[in-house]
Amino acid sequence: MNRQLTLMVVHAHPDDECLSTGGILARYTEEGIRTVLVTCTNGEQGDDQGGLKPGEPGHDDEAVARRRLGELQESIAHLGIDHLELLGYRDSGMVGWETNNHPEAFANIPVETAAAKLAALMEHYRPQVVITYDETGGSGYGHPDHVQAHRITAAAVERTGIPDKFYYTAIPRSAIKRMFEMMRDSGADLGGFEPSDDFGTPDERVTSVIDVSPYVERKLKALQAHESQGENIFLLRMPEEAQQQVFSHEAFERVLNKVDAPKHEEDLFAGLRDT
Repeated sequence: MNRQLTLMVVHAHPDDECLSTGGILARYTEEGIRTVLVTCTNGEQGDDQGGLKPGEPGHDDEAVARRRLGELQESIAHLGIDHLELLGYRDSGMVGWETNNHPEAFANIPVETAAAKLAALMEHYRPQVVITYDETGGSGYGHPDHVQAHRITAAAVERTGIPDKFYYTAIPRSAIKRMFEMMRDSGADLGGFEPSDDFGTPDERVTSVIDVSPYVERKLKALQAHESQGENIFLLRMPEEAQQQVFSHEAFERVLNKVDAPKHEEDLFAGLRDT
């Protein structure tokens, strides 16, 4: 008997599920494919009530984690995700933060320890398709927790041998250029962010571009559910027309393939649906 088609997506924090994979999670769930979201940390180093930043007096890590996990539940309801699995690790914070040194921070957990927990989930769900970030934490982002998510997912994929296809999230450099040109033309507030020339994934590494245009509204609702972090999500401040264009496709780099699938795909389950 063929096993149930299953997609497993591994992300670092509550809210990471939306931007690069919210559309495919909604699309494949609607198609009847089982979707599993693994969130590695509880998001303690997000903003607290009133926009209070980590490290500022009064910032309550545990309260932030509870709120963000609650927001995550609302987000997955909008996306229709079938299963949420929490690894429960502590948010490490951005590069250079004092929180990087906390012994229980996700980035400081031995890779083999966290990979074993993830491997157990792969053994349980047996996903044909697994997605996480590349070795830079996703298009050069470099966040310690994103890099660690990459490390443990790659280790679990190798350890179990279960996935038939393994992907990294990708933001094509050409798409980034178009997006920022569009945002500048519309007068959108970029929050001072300007991408460097090497930000994003080189176009030649992108193997898979998935049309998720019917799910843009659900993706936006999921992103808006993470209200406590809204100040940090400048894409929510884009004009509606720009949001529709930016959020209508999601791109990936395929790094493992055991089935007969085209070099350039429009479906992450190409080669798997009839096997």
